[in-house]
Amino acid sequence: MSTYWRRLLFFGFLLGAIPVFLIGLLSYYIAAGDIEAKVEEGNRQILHQTQMRVEQVLKTLELSAIQYVNSAVVTASVHQELTPKQFDTVRDLSKGLYHLQTLTGISEAYLINLEKDWLLSYRLFTKLSTHSEKEKLLSYADAPTSLFWETLQDDSTEPDRRTIRMVLKIPTVPLTGSPREMLIVDLLNSEVKQLIANREKLGVHYILDKNGDNILSESGSDQLEAIQSAIIERAGQEQEGSFRTTAGGKDMSVTYLVSPYNDWTYVSVVSRDDITFESRKIAVITWIVCLLIFVLIWVVAFFGSRRMYSPVRRLLEYSKRMEGSGLGTVLKDEFTFIEERLRRLSVRGKELQDQVKGQYAQLKEFFLMKLLSGQVSEQDFVERSQVYGFPVHWHRLAVLTLQIDTLQDTRYREHDRELLLFAVNNMVGELLPPASRFNPIVLEQSQVTIMVSNTTDEIRLKEELHRAAEEIKSKVSEFLQLKVSIGISHPYEKITGSMKAYRESLQALKCRLSLGDDIIIHFQDIIAQQDVNAATFNQMKLHEDQLVESLKTGEPVRVKMGFEQYIALIVSKEISFADYSPLMVQLIAKVYQLVQEQGGSIPKVLGPKASLESFMKLTTLHEITVWFEQDLLGPVARYLNEQSETQYHDIANRMVKLIHEKYAEDFSLEACAAQLNFHPVYLSRVFKKETGVNFSDYLAEHRMSIAKQWLEKTNDKIADIADRLRYTNTSAFIRTFRRIVGMTPGQYREQFRRG
Repeated sequence: MSTYWRRLLFFGFLLGAIPVFLIGLLSYYIAAGDIEAKVEEGNRQILHQTQMRVEQVLKTLELSAIQYVNSAVVTASVHQELTPKQFDTVRDLSKGLYHLQTLTGISEAYLINLEKDWLLSYRLFTKLSTHSEKEKLLSYADAPTSLFWETLQDDSTEPDRRTIRMVLKIPTVPLTGSPREMLIVDLLNSEVKQLIANREKLGVHYILDKNGDNILSESGSDQLEAIQSAIIERAGQEQEGSFRTTAGGKDMSVTYLVSPYNDWTYVSVVSRDDITFESRKIAVITWIVCLLIFVLIWVVAFFGSRRMYSPVRRLLEYSKRMEGSGLGTVLKDEFTFIEERLRRLSVRGKELQDQVKGQYAQLKEFFLMKLLSGQVSEQDFVERSQVYGFPVHWHRLAVLTLQIDTLQDTRYREHDRELLLFAVNNMVGELLPPASRFNPIVLEQSQVTIMVSNTTDEIRLKEELHRAAEEIKSKVSEFLQLKVSIGISHPYEKITGSMKAYRESLQALKCRLSLGDDIIIHFQDIIAQQDVNAATFNQMKLHEDQLVESLKTGEPVRVKMGFEQYIALIVSKEISFADYSPLMVQLIAKVYQLVQEQGGSIPKVLGPKASLESFMKLTTLHEITVWFEQDLLGPVARYLNEQSETQYHDIANRMVKLIHEKYAEDFSLEACAAQLNFHPVYLSRVFKKETGVNFSDYLAEHRMSIAKQWLEKTNDKIADIADRLRYTNTSAFIRTFRRIVGMTPGQYREQFRRG
């Protein structure tokens, strides 16, 4: 294998293998990250579902407990000195406790009277002072809240019999002193644990109470206890989140959620080995696929490099044969050998160049043709100008293009035109000094000369070009008896502007259609004529803008009058029918743009009849007028009016919303206008148009509606209500209330209470 082929092979392999390796590595890390994110998101959803299920059970128990303590029998027992002999009362109280036991998972319930020193449970009725848990039960009376939950940690109890205790003080309203009674309900941990057992998919899920104790586990998991402090620390800073930690020598992913209901923390702990199990399978598959692709790349690189090397090998063999060397020559580098052979060919090329010097005329003509067609750059010109002997210093350049006007009534025939152009070209080369021009050439049906001048004055330059053109024209007429016209371009500085100048000279020659034959015309003169006609087009543009503005303001009368003036202007200027289309397309484009600025779609708003294709098929001014009025301007006006109505409705809704939000503030039309960034007068008109009432009337009516609600539902003084509704004095409030409601606030409150 040759040196260059070996390099090409390894380069091709690396070019294909490196992206595959990077893509495989990147895809693995992306897949692993996605799997981990999905697992964390799934565990977070499970925690939310577990929270909802657990809290539903707790809230159901709380609701049942509150209903029980608010029952008549419990309320009556607050001041009773109960004894076992009062069987009816004890039985009635026990029924309520037994009813609570119908809820799943309740192991015990206590009704305790702190003042009368008695305790009633599922199993006994006794004195509180003789109960074994007297001190613990009495400690609940000092808790700051009326209802709370406590986790009972008793290692002597069976795991499934551990309990979560709910304590409800009686009465349930906020207390200033000690409660009279308490209702205590014990809920089995196994009931709460069952709520999350069926929801586990990956990892361990458990619950920490507000003290950081595990409610559900059997206190045996060292790994969970190791990360418990980290969970408590983070939960104190952020109510929900995920983090990674190490426990028992394993990387763990922890997701937690703190419930605002009872400050319990729902936790999910997953081993990262379990999470990355699927991603490891993806990694194996990815590397197998990458290896297969590497093999494929090697095969493709081998055959591809051999195919790419084949031209080099053929070039090498050809170089050897040129020097008479054998194929068995040992080379360090193929390109070194080829470079040496090309250097020798370059020496021979210089010898051939000397032989080609006789053909410079044709090469210069070809170069000038490329220059006039825009295929020569500044750098190319600098390199070739010295070789071809072109001028290199000038202040201004210009292109003179000569065309034969006609061969009729002359001794020449049409097939002589090309020969005559070459004759004229030779005459130009003899008449004009070489320092003032480039080589004259014949291009298509024209004779073209690039003139060079160092004149800085524009007027003198124009006169100089005109004299040269006049001399050429007179000599052609004298020697060839031909009428010719010459177009002169606008002067320019850079050689790369020759193509544009050539086109300007051709455009100047087109004026023969209106000015006649046998002329010399400058491109500047054409621009001056166009400036005179531009007044008409500027006037047309003014009418177009006025018409579009009328459409925006939604004034159909102005739209109709504006379009009639637009048509009248076209007719008064005697614009030919052939010019209607390009002029009116400008107006159509502006109307289309107006629709698009309002968020509309041209096909949906206007339909197929208003398309440019339909317009271009019209043949009379009457058809065009009807098309504009019925198919274009009419639908656009209707669409813009609909858009305005929608905008008014939206503004009115926003104003009503602000009134409902700020009725209890010093709110006015001016404040509303400042917040919505509109003029107050405009907002007043829009609100009146959409609601049928003034802004101030609507604000007053809404305030009176709020006042009626407060009069019905509260005992607030009328003066306080007036002050809350931002009335400066009570009399003004009463007058406004009487005007809108038909009676005074006091009469309204009295009538409502009687009714």
